[in-house]
Amino acid sequence: MITLDSESVKQRQTSGTILWLCGWSMPDAVFDQIREFLPDFHHVSVDYSDADSPEKMLLLTEMAVDKAMACHSPLLIGGWSLGGLLALRLAAKGFVDGLVLFGATARFTRTKGESDLGFADIYVRKMITGLKQDRQGVESRFRELMFSDAEREANLDETLPPIGSWTTPALIAGLQILRSEDCLSQLKSITCPVFIVHGTDDRICPYGAAAELMTQLPKAKLFAMPSCGHASFLGREDQIANELRRWWHEQ
Repeated sequence: MITLDSESVKQRQTSGTILWLCGWSMPDAVFDQIREFLPDFHHVSVDYSDADSPEKMLLLTEMAVDKAMACHSPLLIGGWSLGGLLALRLAAKGFVDGLVLFGATARFTRTKGESDLGFADIYVRKMITGLKQDRQGVESRFRELMFSDAEREANLDETLPPIGSWTTPALIAGLQILRSEDCLSQLKSITCPVFIVHGTDDRICPYGAAAELMTQLPKAKLFAMPSCGHASFLGREDQIANELRRWWHEQ
């Protein structure tokens, strides 16, 4: 149980609301630990596990924004990977006061010459096909890419929630969004503060994607995580929470 002293209670009234958007195939519980280190914020989340189409996934996201905005406090969106792409989409529409992006990119699929910026589209298409034949194998191989060698040696990969929390239609819907969503042309119009947390050894959304966000977003700050992969916040929730809070109170 988390108890709040008088100063923390005061911060809770002023820090704001964070809407959490998880990464592909991940349950919202992956953010539980970092939320525990941020008791001064109100937290709202989205459950994508049963979304059966890209349209349903986008609708759930916008409904969650409406709910979060009803809290009448500054609204931040914390988005990881797929969630980060959706967060950028919402920010381009002017719905938010700040973004916190983990392992994010403005466009997930890239050409062969842009391997330092993202995934090749052919691999995403193969994942969609593979889900219909061996969904557990597809998810397992994706998770193998998420961690650096150093993180696997520290057994951080074992801290993820179990595979299988999303339905197959939801997994396919998420991949379809990753194939189609492109926020690159809208980055310069996103004028809210953005806090980017990115692992330097990320093999899913390479570090170059974070550098690209930095050059295009008007008010971005990059917090690089050396030797970290795609889930750079795992096992470092207290550090990330402190950096997030410090950044937000500077805004």
